[in-house]
Amino acid sequence: METSKILVIIPTYNEIENIEKMVRKVFSLTSPFDLLIIDDNSPDGTADIIKSLQQEYPKKLHLLEREGKLGLGTAYITGFKWALENKYDYICEMDADFSHNPDDLIKLYDACENQGADLAIGSRYISGVNVVNWPMGRILMSYFASIYVRMITRMNVQDTTAGFKCYKRKVLETINLDKIKLKGYAFQIEMKFTTWKFGFKIVEVPIIFTERQEGVSKMSGGIFNEAIWGVIKMKFRSFFKKYEIAK
Repeated sequence: METSKILVIIPTYNEIENIEKMVRKVFSLTSPFDLLIIDDNSPDGTADIIKSLQQEYPKKLHLLEREGKLGLGTAYITGFKWALENKYDYICEMDADFSHNPDDLIKLYDACENQGADLAIGSRYISGVNVVNWPMGRILMSYFASIYVRMITRMNVQDTTAGFKCYKRKVLETINLDKIKLKGYAFQIEMKFTTWKFGFKIVEVPIIFTERQEGVSKMSGGIFNEAIWGVIKMKFRSFFKKYEIAK
């Protein structure tokens, strides 16, 4: 039987401290993951590191360079379209900074391949609060943001803002990616909400999230503002959309 094609998408901006270690770690895993790095013209030379590593991993490591910081959501949309064009069966997304443990990619893939999930979410909140090295204020903000999103959307997902996920190909084929409106971290909410509205099976897999050790966080106040108001607009727009339930 032919091996399933699995792609991990990692957006980068100034991740020179982390990216080589991340690439080597992903390629050391037992499952045959390919990697797509989407770099937003990092001035620190992140893309140059990837290009040098491509000599070592010529058929498994891929790079898309964009002209500047165009937003997390648009990076993933670009990656999703590339994955569909290149016939991947499973498409994962994760951060470059080791806040997501690459070992957990195996668990996310297994949930989709063997446990019936159409979307597997690496969840910080499905079994308590599993976050390391965050200040209490940020933990509370993230935790209550997920409660807020559940109240507005009625989704039964504990970690609604999670960015560590694995999709089956059919989910991304079903969603009209060009109609996804939210561009920052709220993009993660909209993708889950749309997946849920189409009737796909969502499974949360417990993970431990660890704050980055190297590099600079991209989190900002504007990100939370988008999430607060964007979720309300997203819910309102959903009343006027048709979602054919996935078979």
